[in-house]
Amino acid sequence: MDTGKITKVLEKMGFSPNEIKVYLVLNDHGSTKAGRVSKLASIDRSSCYNALKLLQEKGLASYVSIGKVKWFQAVGPRRLLDYLKEQEEDVNSILPELQLRHKSRKIEGQVRMFKGLKGIKTIFLDIARTGKDNYVFGSEGQFTERMTDFAYQFDKLKQQKKIHTYLLIRKERKEADSKTTTYRYAPAIAESSAVTNIYGNKIAIIIWTDEPEGIIIENEAAAKAYKSYFDFMWKNAKEIK
Repeated sequence: MDTGKITKVLEKMGFSPNEIKVYLVLNDHGSTKAGRVSKLASIDRSSCYNALKLLQEKGLASYVSIGKVKWFQAVGPRRLLDYLKEQEEDVNSILPELQLRHKSRKIEGQVRMFKGLKGIKTIFLDIARTGKDNYVFGSEGQFTERMTDFAYQFDKLKQQKKIHTYLLIRKERKEADSKTTTYRYAPAIAESSAVTNIYGNKIAIIIWTDEPEGIIIENEAAAKAYKSYFDFMWKNAKEIK
């Protein structure tokens, strides 16, 4: 694995560029004096000491004093997993309060927009979190093609939550067998980059352009209307045997 990938993962965990440089120096070189850490990390001494302080607060670095000199070292890499678990525990401790405050501010008919693959992932996680069956039309298999690994995880989430997908597709399309999805052919559906998902009181429309975009409409009346359109098409669609 190259340093670039390690850096990206540590960035996602919330580490600053200087923290990453210093942590990698300590991890790669073992017990080292601050001056040498600063030189190897190519940052000034003040920034180096600040990064060392932050890493110690995270429990990822320590030091021993030999005479009047401090020798710094990285804690074993598996400490990163413990650090993530601690963050998860902290988030879980504040979730109930945040959920209450979030619900109290919700507006009926709210619309949320998402951009990029991370945004699309958020939409599918919302579908899984809702725990309601998903009614879909317009899919051309873009989700599986563009987000293969996550599509597999999403299918597992559906199994855990007992969510079933009812998918209307063009006759020309072929779909792999799935325990969580039932397919029907709808001749009237044209090829499109836009996919509509109806679940609970929400509608999610995903547009699979080069940089995909998505929108979630949370409105019970609108969701019921879309579901009635879907039911009509489903009733008149051909079963796939």
